[in-house]
Amino acid sequence: MNDIDSIKRRKFLGIIGCCTCGLMIQSCTTVPITERKQLSLLPESYINKQAFQLYENVKKKTKLSNDKKTLSEIKEVGKKIEVSVSAYFDSKDMNDPTYGFQWEYILIDNDKIKNAWCLPGGKIAVYTGILEVTKNKHGLAAVMGHEIAHAVAKHSIERASRSLLLNVGTTAADIFSGGAISRTSRATGVDVAGMLRTFGIDNPFGRKQETEADYLGLIFSSLAGFDIRESAKIWERMKEAHKGQEIPEWMSTHPSSTKRIESLKKWIPEIIIEYPPIIKMN
Repeated sequence: MNDIDSIKRRKFLGIIGCCTCGLMIQSCTTVPITERKQLSLLPESYINKQAFQLYENVKKKTKLSNDKKTLSEIKEVGKKIEVSVSAYFDSKDMNDPTYGFQWEYILIDNDKIKNAWCLPGGKIAVYTGILEVTKNKHGLAAVMGHEIAHAVAKHSIERASRSLLLNVGTTAADIFSGGAISRTSRATGVDVAGMLRTFGIDNPFGRKQETEADYLGLIFSSLAGFDIRESAKIWERMKEAHKGQEIPEWMSTHPSSTKRIESLKKWIPEIIIEYPPIIKMN
């Protein structure tokens, strides 16, 4: 590569760097309670619209459970957390991050999947398979509190924003290396940049979000009057269920079960004291 090409490359990277830094400075928000700074390049309204469409597709294409009693319990637990979260932020004169949420709950008939999720905007799904792990309403609140925490902390917006930024960064890194990353990928048949991004950036960041959701989820469940000690018991049961099958933490977007149990047990005593039930509900 000649000197002229090198100068052009440095100028291009300088422009990209300045633009990226400007975007990051102007697009930083703060996660409620934890006060962690996060990147937010995309409007919440856009993300919510995509989430609502996805939720409607899930309802149409997925087998929903006819267990009205369990669905009613899920809605009851969710409602308590909804109201408690809003009441907490109102009591602190803080903006309610759930303002504008269109809360909705479904129970998916699948005993093999031990999972639940909450899309941006308050669209929640619980799989029947997780019920054998949650055992009771306190366990259910622990799981739902965690999933709702992802929505409250705007983790989906943050992930989408980081993905946009990383795409630019990956291109810039390849240019900076003179195309060495691309050449290596073509020669070996291995997506070198993708592997570096997955194991060096995406997975550690995913674990950070999951840990934050664990912490916030405990708080929300405690505010709603549930026994948050049940959360550690859930992960002990999950650990036993996946005994010998859990992948190494560095390969996962989630912390190991052992680490989650340790963190939960550490947080529980202080959260019970600092975040007691905020309202009384039957």
